[in-house]
Amino acid sequence: MTVNGWAQIGFYCVVLLAVTKPAGMYLARVYDGTYQWLAPVERAIYRLCGVDPDDDQHWTHYAASLLIFSAATMLVTYLALRLQHLLPLNPEHLAAVTDRQAFETAASFTTNTNWQSYAGETTMSYFSQMTQLAFHNFASAAVGMAAAVALVRGIARRSAGRLGNFWVDVVRGTLYVLIPASIILALLFVQQGVIQNFKPYVHATTLEGGAQTIPMGPVASQEAIKQLGTNGGGFFNVNSAHPFENPTPWSNFLQMLAIFIIPAGLVYMFGHTVKSPKHGWAVWSAMFILFFAGTTTAYWAEARGNPIHQARGVAVADGNMEGKEVRFGIVNSALYATITTDASCGAVNAMHDSFTPIGGMVPLVNIQLGELVYGGVGAGLYAMIMEIVLAVFIAGLMVGRTPEYLGKKIESREIRMVMVYVLVYAFVVLSFTAASVVTKQGLAGLNNAGPHGFSEILYAFSSTVANNGSAFAGLTGTTYYYNTMFGLATMFGRFAMMVPALALAGFLAERRVAPETAGTFPVTTPLFVMLLLGVIVIVTALTFFPALSLGPIVEHFLMQHGILF
Repeated sequence: MTVNGWAQIGFYCVVLLAVTKPAGMYLARVYDGTYQWLAPVERAIYRLCGVDPDDDQHWTHYAASLLIFSAATMLVTYLALRLQHLLPLNPEHLAAVTDRQAFETAASFTTNTNWQSYAGETTMSYFSQMTQLAFHNFASAAVGMAAAVALVRGIARRSAGRLGNFWVDVVRGTLYVLIPASIILALLFVQQGVIQNFKPYVHATTLEGGAQTIPMGPVASQEAIKQLGTNGGGFFNVNSAHPFENPTPWSNFLQMLAIFIIPAGLVYMFGHTVKSPKHGWAVWSAMFILFFAGTTTAYWAEARGNPIHQARGVAVADGNMEGKEVRFGIVNSALYATITTDASCGAVNAMHDSFTPIGGMVPLVNIQLGELVYGGVGAGLYAMIMEIVLAVFIAGLMVGRTPEYLGKKIESREIRMVMVYVLVYAFVVLSFTAASVVTKQGLAGLNNAGPHGFSEILYAFSSTVANNGSAFAGLTGTTYYYNTMFGLATMFGRFAMMVPALALAGFLAERRVAPETAGTFPVTTPLFVMLLLGVIVIVTALTFFPALSLGPIVEHFLMQHGILF
């Protein structure tokens, strides 16, 4: 750990803080309809799609619209991948994607997961990358933002369960936020050396006389929305470790900032919309504390290196550089790993499988927290609000009063939705992991033994259910078993958790605002931040600590005794 390393982390934190309020105010004005500079385009889209933009939807209609849109676009993507060999923009004449992999990929990109059990440069044509995968990078991000905005409206409104219009929210999020930001970021990436072309792959002869195929493609444009939409799916197999995707330290910094800028802005937008900016900053602070703790732990573990090397007299002044790019080093690898798993991004610039046990446990725990540390675009905010409602409910029980949150009473049906949200994730992750470690099909794809192999399976299902998409690697996912299980996991993690969040929004929208009393728990104080952090950590620890003990924790202690897997 060095002064230079801490300075880089500090610089990132300062820039993130500086952009939070401007981004939040912009988002607030987009979703309340203040900005109209693309109104003609908006109206044309509504007419073309037969949408009434003035229709204020009940939460059930809002959720139904979201599910129908996701199902329809997933089906289109599945068909396009299966017919890829017949479609244009395929200069390498890549074959159709297999049925099981087309299902997994369509489900993964529809749910903002972008789990990839394939190498993009050898599996997906330019047409598939641009018209299907990139489309979902925009659409799934817009859907997540819409769900978060709907929940914020539910807290702020008194409107008989009405949350706005799903179609309007998706269109505005795409037109006013994702497309303009992606254009700007793509140009910055091109300036840094990220490639952007439609050339056929280059077939070159190496200095040793061997043959090498160098992939080309429209990478910068895909990379921009991949990060801004917290999607994470790489154009190339090694994702943001590839020099064509992420060539310089500055492109790396821009990628990390792009992952957090919209989620952090949504937190400020939340405080602004509910007319309690202090509460928004309190929530932002809780997220920042968790983010900084994860970064510090990962940086410490990776900078410390492997004690087995030290025992054998190997120089470890640079820490654990296995699986990391020299152009980024330990600090930017640890920081990137923390950011991408705090959010539901899944992009990687280093191989998490090669981290030390504790360093690798940080991204795993970040995912298992629910990726609410700023989180995915939209998903992080509504995940955090669910935890806030749970924390406020516990505070109310402590003082023997009906819990209230921002003037609205929290009663049984609201808590039922919160508990469904909390339990679905843990149930699917742990049950799918358990099934995989005791069945022949699950163990068939495992390339590592012992606790590290268990960690790979646990990480894979934690990542897919949480719609992250990053992987520990070492697990062969291109089988019928894993393609099917991962595809199902992504859908459970997206929709079985998003619908309860929308239901909570609808229930809160029906509540009248009650005046504050002496028994109202303040949600703008350090005490609230501490309670919220305690609830998040304890709920996660009680749920996943036994599984973590079988994986990275025991692996860490075995490593201290010279045993590796």
